[in-house]
Amino acid sequence: MAFLRKQILLTTFVLAAWGLFGCGRSADPQQESFLQIGEFTVHRISQERTEVRDGAGRTLVLIPRHAPAPRDVEPTRLVRTPVRRVVAYGFFDVAVLRALGVLQDVLVGVTHPLEDWYIPEVREGMASGRIAYLGDGSAIDFERLKQQRPELVLTWDPAVIPMLDTLGIPCAVTSTPLAMCLNARMRFVHFLAPFFAREKEAAAFFDRVNNALLDIRLRTAGAGPPPKVMWGDIYEKRVLVEPGNAWVGELIGLAQSDYLFDDVYGTSCIEIAVERFLYSGEEADILFTYRTRKDGATSKAALARMNPLLASIRPLKEGKVYAPLPHYVQSGDRLDEILTEIAAILHPEAYPGYVYRYFVELPDQDPSNGGGAS
Repeated sequence: MAFLRKQILLTTFVLAAWGLFGCGRSADPQQESFLQIGEFTVHRISQERTEVRDGAGRTLVLIPRHAPAPRDVEPTRLVRTPVRRVVAYGFFDVAVLRALGVLQDVLVGVTHPLEDWYIPEVREGMASGRIAYLGDGSAIDFERLKQQRPELVLTWDPAVIPMLDTLGIPCAVTSTPLAMCLNARMRFVHFLAPFFAREKEAAAFFDRVNNALLDIRLRTAGAGPPPKVMWGDIYEKRVLVEPGNAWVGELIGLAQSDYLFDDVYGTSCIEIAVERFLYSGEEADILFTYRTRKDGATSKAALARMNPLLASIRPLKEGKVYAPLPHYVQSGDRLDEILTEIAAILHPEAYPGYVYRYFVELPDQDPSNGGGAS
C-alpha cells in the first residue's frame, strides 16, 4: 500500500511539472478559470468576479474595488480586491502573505505577541504600532480588531464567523478538517493570490517549490536504504502525529523513505493510541518531534525525562531525533528550502555538506550532563 501511494504521488508531481505546466513553467494564472486546491477552490467567473470556497465550505465573492456590488451576494461574503488591510490568525497565513509580497503592506493584526515572532516585517510592524496584537486566537479582543479596520480576516477558527458577520467583516477560513496534502500545501498560495491580485507571484512561488520537489526526487532516486520515519510526540495526556495524508508524510514517501504512520488518515496533529506510537518506534530510524528547544527538546535524554515512554523507542536509543528550530513554523514562504532540508535529513548522502537551517539534531545528552552532539 505504501509503495502504491508513493508511485501515485510521484506520478502526480511528474504530470504537474512536465505535463500540466510544461517543464517547470507555470500556466498563466489569469487563464485558469477553476482551481481545486485540496478542500479550497478558486473559480474565476469573469474579469469582474471571482468566487472562492474556503476551508469551512463557504463561498466568498471577490470583485474589484471600483466595481458595483452584486445584488446576489451578502455583504459579509463580498471582498473588495486588492485587499488592503488584513488580520491573520496563523503563522502559515502570514508566511503566505510574505510569499505573495504583500505582508508589509496589508497586515494589521495578529494573534501572537511580539516575542513569538521571527519574521522581521511583523516584528517591525508591531514595534511601530501598525500591526496590533489582538489576543490569543481562542480569546480575541474583537473591539481591538474592529479598531484595526480589517477588510479581511484569515482564521483557522470557524467559530468566530458569527461575530465577524455582526461586525460586518468578511473572513476566510484557512484550515480544514483534513491535513493539507503536499499538493495543497504548495498550491495554497493560489487560493490567497486573488484577494491581492498577486497571481503571478503565486505562480512563481509554486514553480520554485515544484522545482525543489523534482530535485529531491532526482537526488534521492539512487540514495541508500530508505530510513523509517516517525513525526509526532507523546504528551502528558495524548499522543499526536502527522497522518500519512499530511504533506510531511507524502514528502517522506516521495524522498524514498518509509513513513511509519502512512496508514493514519485525518487532520494534522491527529491523536493516536500510545501503543501504536511505541510499536512504530520499535523500528523507526528517525523521529521528528513537534517540540522545540524552548519546549524542552534539548536532547534525547531531555525528551525521555519529559515522558519515560519515549525512552523505549529506537530513535532515542540508536537512531536520530530532529527538533524544529523556533522560526520553522513561520517559514512557509520558504517551503522549497524546508522540503529540501527534510530530504537532506532523510538522505544525507545525497546532500553532502548540507547545513541545517530549520531543524536541529538532538544530542544524546545535554552538554551540562557531559554529553555531546550525536
